[in-house]
Amino acid sequence: MVEHVKPIPSTWCPGCGDFGVLAAIKRSLAELKVPTEETVIVGGIGCSGGIHNFMDAYGFHSLHGRLLPNAIGMKLANPRLTVIAAGGDGDGYAIGMGHFVHALRKNVSLVYIVMNNETYGLTKGQASPTAPPTFRDNRETPFDAILTALSVPGAGYIARGFSGDPKMASQLITEALRYNRERKGFAFVEVLSPCVTYNDTYKLWREKVLSVADRPGFDFSDRGKAFQGYLEIVESGRIPIGLIYRAPDEKRPVSLDQSLLPDPAQAPATTDISLEHNRARYQKLLDALA
Repeated sequence: MVEHVKPIPSTWCPGCGDFGVLAAIKRSLAELKVPTEETVIVGGIGCSGGIHNFMDAYGFHSLHGRLLPNAIGMKLANPRLTVIAAGGDGDGYAIGMGHFVHALRKNVSLVYIVMNNETYGLTKGQASPTAPPTFRDNRETPFDAILTALSVPGAGYIARGFSGDPKMASQLITEALRYNRERKGFAFVEVLSPCVTYNDTYKLWREKVLSVADRPGFDFSDRGKAFQGYLEIVESGRIPIGLIYRAPDEKRPVSLDQSLLPDPAQAPATTDISLEHNRARYQKLLDALA
């Protein structure tokens, strides 16, 4: 008998931006009618890393910085699954940075959601790679994941939401899932998700965010123009949010799982390994060893 583990109550602080991300993922899965038994949520380390525990779906808690390799392995093992990797900026942009860049490059068919609060909230609020120089005693230049994603050919869907605008965040995640399921590619969504305990940036970010849809001439269908338009907004002192880039069909690169496993039936998790089905192959192998 297999026991079905029910979701547990959230352990997040009241007002945490991650609640908005959790609600957006649930709403998106329901809107697209993604079956629970075909959904896997891979969590990272930190407050945001426990998000899979609060959802009725398959969940996996990865090691620190190893969120994406686990998610990629699951997708390659069973391409029929809808795999959502969900973690924080400290997990994904620090120890997990190398995996982030290569996941972009490989264009694996999964959705990667990063909850960015510019701090390590679970370990008492140290500066994360995205923290500005004004945060505590940080003296380092903050990392911009969107610029990195735009500069690495591979991902066909790149967006940024804000927990303070749950409607937009939900729409972006829904479209990321739709892109992933219909067009088979890597979809990356960063969500500005304030930590109300150690870095409450709700007021600041509400004043600084700017939807790229309100920027005259912003073209999300052209990677180069999107990069230029995004950079201009950043250099003006604002934080770009919205759909940053979506590859046109003719420019969409083939995903890693499609190139390795053009037939999902040949994937490790779906291959028929019964004796009768493989008897001739086993016999050929034994004959070769004789």
